[in-house]
Amino acid sequence: MSALTGRRLRTPRAAAVAGIMFGLLLGTAYVLIRIAIPADLEDAAWLEENSGIVTLALSLVPFAGIAFLWFVGVVRDRLGRLEDQFFSTVFFGSGLLFLAMVFVSAAGAAGLLTSFVRSPDQVLDSGVYSFGRELIFRVSNVYAIRMAGVFMISLATIGLRTRAMPMWLDVLTYVLALVLLFVINFSLWVSLIFPAWVLVVSVYFLVVSLRGNGELDLSVVDPG
Repeated sequence: MSALTGRRLRTPRAAAVAGIMFGLLLGTAYVLIRIAIPADLEDAAWLEENSGIVTLALSLVPFAGIAFLWFVGVVRDRLGRLEDQFFSTVFFGSGLLFLAMVFVSAAGAAGLLTSFVRSPDQVLDSGVYSFGRELIFRVSNVYAIRMAGVFMISLATIGLRTRAMPMWLDVLTYVLALVLLFVINFSLWVSLIFPAWVLVVSVYFLVVSLRGNGELDLSVVDPG
C-alpha cells in the first residue's frame, strides 16, 4: 500500500519536470528557427548564413520529444481509472501525431541542410529547396500545430471532467487552442503558444504536488 502511495505522489512531479523540460527545449528550438529562417520561402540565404543556428535548434528537438512523451505518459498515469476512453484516445493520438510531425519536419530540415552543404547549386536549381522548404513549413506549421491544438482541447476537457486542472486553466487552454487552430496562418510565432502552455500546466502540477495535493478527488468527477 505504501509503495502505491509513493508512486502516486511522485507521478505529478515527474509530469511537471518533463513538461518544463519540453516547454523550455521546444520553445528555445522554435525561437532559434524563427530567428534563423526568414518568412520568405524564396530566400535561401539562411542555408549558408544561419545553418549553425538551425542545426543547434534541430539538436534540441529529439530531447524535447522524449520529455513530451514522458509528460503524456505520467499525466495519463495520474488520471488512472478516471480517464474517459474517448477523450483519452484523442489526447494520446493527437499528442503522438504532433510529435511525429515535429520529428518529420526536423528531419526534413536537417536533410535540406546536409544536401545544401554537399551540392548547393544543385539544391537551389533543381527545385529541391523550394519543395523541401514548403514541405517542412506545411508539416510543422499547418498540421503539427493544429494537432497541438486538438491535444490541448482534449486535455482541457478531461480536466473539466476530473477536476485535474482549475477552471481558469481549462478556459485558458480552450482559448489558446482555438488560436493555434485558426491563427497560425497569420504569424509563425503563434507556435510558441504550445510549449509555453505545457510549461504553465507543468508548473501548476508541480505546485500542487509540492503542496501535497497530488491525488485526484474522486467525489468531484463529472459522471457524464
